[in-house]
Amino acid sequence: MLREISPNNTKQLREFLDSRMTDIPDSVMHAAMDILSAVKKEKDAACFRYTRQFDGIEMTSWRVTEEELAQAASKCDPFFMESMQKAKENILYFHMAQKQNSYLLQKEDGVYLGQRVLPLDSIGIYVPGGRAQYPSSVLMNALPAKVAGVERIVMVTPPDKEGSIHPNIAFAAKLAGVDEIYKIGGAQAIGALAYGTETIRPVDKIVGPGNIYVAAAKKLVFGKVDIDMIAGPSEILVIADSGADPVYVTADLLSQAEHDPMASAILLTTDRNVLDAVNKELEKQLAALPRRAIAEESIRTYGTAIVCDTIEECIEFSNAIAPEHLELMIEDPMKVLNRVRHAGSVFMGYYTCESIGDYYGGTNHVLPTGGTARFSSALGVDAFIKKSSFLHYTKEALDKGAAYIESMAEQEHLHGHANAVLVRSRHEDNV
Repeated sequence: MLREISPNNTKQLREFLDSRMTDIPDSVMHAAMDILSAVKKEKDAACFRYTRQFDGIEMTSWRVTEEELAQAASKCDPFFMESMQKAKENILYFHMAQKQNSYLLQKEDGVYLGQRVLPLDSIGIYVPGGRAQYPSSVLMNALPAKVAGVERIVMVTPPDKEGSIHPNIAFAAKLAGVDEIYKIGGAQAIGALAYGTETIRPVDKIVGPGNIYVAAAKKLVFGKVDIDMIAGPSEILVIADSGADPVYVTADLLSQAEHDPMASAILLTTDRNVLDAVNKELEKQLAALPRRAIAEESIRTYGTAIVCDTIEECIEFSNAIAPEHLELMIEDPMKVLNRVRHAGSVFMGYYTCESIGDYYGGTNHVLPTGGTARFSSALGVDAFIKKSSFLHYTKEALDKGAAYIESMAEQEHLHGHANAVLVRSRHEDNV
């Protein structure tokens, strides 16, 4: 049953919001720091040692060969392969629209300035292995990088007990056009991508989900390389009006609750009957869910509901929560979309379940969590580009602006800046 919060109880709401903020424990940060330090110093030797220690397997090489990749991918279910191909088309269709263009501006006296949009040279994608294999995440991370024009895409993923790569991950990497694949996981894989080893050349940015040690390692290497985000437990918030089917609402809440015992499933509705029906339906659907224990704990600890007077009030609460996934399960979602200020991704109408976005619809499923949708965005093409400005001044243009530049520099007591303008004027005048 969902725990109900009164819309007037701001203290209770604040306590709920605070409960969703998860920090990485100091013990994990220290362990990740030790691993990164060893990888930085010992390179491949440290990576082999940690793979033996944490994955229980003795590796003699990391690189996945073309033959190994093809052999692994050939084991995939044919309909799964077709599904992934269609998902790829949808993801490319959406992300192609995100491409930005460089621009050139021209002013009087020969002044021109502008901006160049450039892809990153290389990126690394972390992909969980073992039981937690997510081939869809390979597409979501690699394809926007391809659209951006990244030349070198490197993937790391833990080996299985036989030292192999999971067939679904292999096929996804092949489909997405990943350039290099290495069978290595954990914090040591993040260290290898950030610092480089004898086998793995370093990259400029690291993206992709992982366990808490991977998250800690990503946090620690930020600055040496860029990262996408430090992702927390998954979240879904459903805004439902009286026309929403409680069966659909319940299924969507559980679709995120099954991820993690710390995942949060939140229902905001204008109809108490919907909430009552959802609470009854939860028992029925939980009983049939293979990951029942995980989903049950998530609902018990973080499952929350608020009954509001209006849809507008629901949206106000949603903006305060800034959920990863927001479903507008209402009659006319487009009418209120502009009121939504903070959400990682929005799913519109009674039939647009969040699962469509996770796999197939084309929007990216790498989204900000823990309220960070207030200031950050879904992964996309922008994550794999950088922007460089350029500027050109003639002598005539410099003479017109010289006094203004000197004034500003002098006020900041940066006399060298002022002098860089003065010497040009004086030198030319004395010639």
